[in-house]
Amino acid sequence: MAQEDLISKKELLDLTSISYGQLYRWKRKNLIPEEWFIRKSTFTGQETFFPKEDILKRIEKIQSMKENLSLDELAEMFSPKLDQLSVTKSELLEKGLVTDAVMSFFTENTDKRTEVFELKEALAVYVLEGLLQSGEISLEEGKMVLDVLLSKASKHQGRLIVLRKLGVAACFITEGDIVFEQAAKIAADIDLAAAGEELKTKLV
Repeated sequence: MAQEDLISKKELLDLTSISYGQLYRWKRKNLIPEEWFIRKSTFTGQETFFPKEDILKRIEKIQSMKENLSLDELAEMFSPKLDQLSVTKSELLEKGLVTDAVMSFFTENTDKRTEVFELKEALAVYVLEGLLQSGEISLEEGKMVLDVLLSKASKHQGRLIVLRKLGVAACFITEGDIVFEQAAKIAADIDLAAAGEELKTKLV
């Protein structure tokens, strides 16, 4: 993550007018994810930084809702169990998480006809959107990605890998390191747990 995408703890407290105690109470209650607390070495020693856009949005949301909801209720709202998450097709489109073109591609290449998406389906179309928009994979490879992500064995964990060798692609999910011959090139490497957390954050 680029330095300009981060905000220091001091800047954050000054900007949002919250106290050190509030920040760490919200962390203990899981209102702010542990992984957003990024320790970095600076010329004054170790400092804590945060992903700027994510933390500012989250604090604004907490401040706007804490009058009506307890911290425990807020924590439940921010941290729904990933495997229990569901979202509608319209919501994915309205939030700009998926384009009409990729949603149509998803529908054409799966038997998905209902409005409500379970996590596995939402994550599959979200990952597919990123890969197709970045040009990392072709439409034909997109069909393979969907097949793997929607398979019964997929548990939205591990890494989704798309390999290419001599123009032929292969797609699989691995939970460990992989070693492959030099002639094969990695076309895409997606951390599915991180993608799921990112999707969840954008849906809240």
